Formats: sequence, C-alpha cells, structure tokens
Amino acid sequence: MFTGIIETMGHIKEITSSGTNKSYWIASDLSSSLAIDQSVSHDGVCLTVESAGEGVHKVTAVEETIHKTCLGKWQPGMYVNLERSLLPTSRLDGHLVQGHTDTTGTLKNLVDREGSFVMTFKFKKKYNELIIEKGSVSVNGVSLTAYKVTSNHFSVSIIPYTYQHTNLQYLQPGDQVNIEFDMVGKYILRKLSLDK
Repeated sequence: MFTGIIETMGHIKEITSSGTNKSYWIASDLSSSLAIDQSVSHDGVCLTVESAGEGVHKVTAVEETIHKTCLGKWQPGMYVNLERSLLPTSRLDGHLVQGHTDTTGTLKNLVDREGSFVMTFKFKKKYNELIIEKGSVSVNGVSLTAYKVTSNHFSVSIIPYTYQHTNLQYLQPGDQVNIEFDMVGKYILRKLSLDK
C-alpha cells in the first residue's frame, strides 16, 4: 500500500527480457537502502525488489503487468517515480494507492498557469464510474485531485514542487501514463452492483 507521495525519481539503466517478462535495473537515491522482497511503487506499479546495492536495484514485470501498464514502453534513460510502501505509523498525506494500475491514459493537454501546471488526461470510457469531481486519482503513482471530469477525460493541477520532483515534468501531449482510480470508490461500486 502506498500514499502517492513520491520520494524520488529513479533512472532506468538497463532493460532485459526473459520469455514474456522484462527486468529493469534502476538507479536512485533509495536503491542502496532497499531490501530484497520489498514492495516499491514504480510509476504507480507495485514491483518487488529482486536485488539492490551500489545505488541500483532490479525489479521484474510479468506479461500481465506489462500489458496493463506503460512498463512495456519504458526505455533506458527514462525516469520513473519511486515510493516505498506505507508504514503503519506513516502520515497519509496523499490517498490510499494500491500500486495496481487500472488502465493507461494519454496526456491530451498541458497548460502552464505560471504557478501551477494543468494536465488533462484521456482514459477509456468503461472506467468513467471510477472517477468523480474532486476525487483522488493516481497518475504515474502521484496522488492528485481530479476536476473537470467527463466520461473519458479529467484534469489535474500540479503544484511546482510536485512538477519538479516527479516525472510529470517530462510528459508531452500524446504520452501514456499509468492510472489507478480511488480504491474506496471501487469497493462502493462493487457493493452497489451486488445489491441490485
């Protein structure tokens, strides 16, 4: 479980394939302190650390994860958002993020408001019941508040600190992102569907 408050960015050093799996070697300020078997959010995707040391750690994604996320588009040299899992004693500064990406979305528009950045994302219409006006949403692992919500678009406002300290700063219109909708809303929707 995560909060959507990014700790640092990691730099993808190497990618290898083995069958349908892909392994990623990522350099970051956190890498040397990570432990084998630890869960870490990478752009909002929960991955297990397989090795760590000397400023680099390795994780592997299976075919299902690659298919449902943007990980298949990762290339050496790219930056990814990193967050270690939530401790029971941690403050919940963002919102509860599972690290289980629901879908990918596409950045449609980016506007510099000279104090904030407004990003508008398009997503598949079949997920429109999972997002509400002023509701929480995770984009590449970053906890954000959605507004101007339509059946397949939503906008978010990014403060300068978040923009400068996450890989949202590198996004250009047309780029894909990992989207995880609010877990609480998903449970409510499931309960309502069972009560019908």
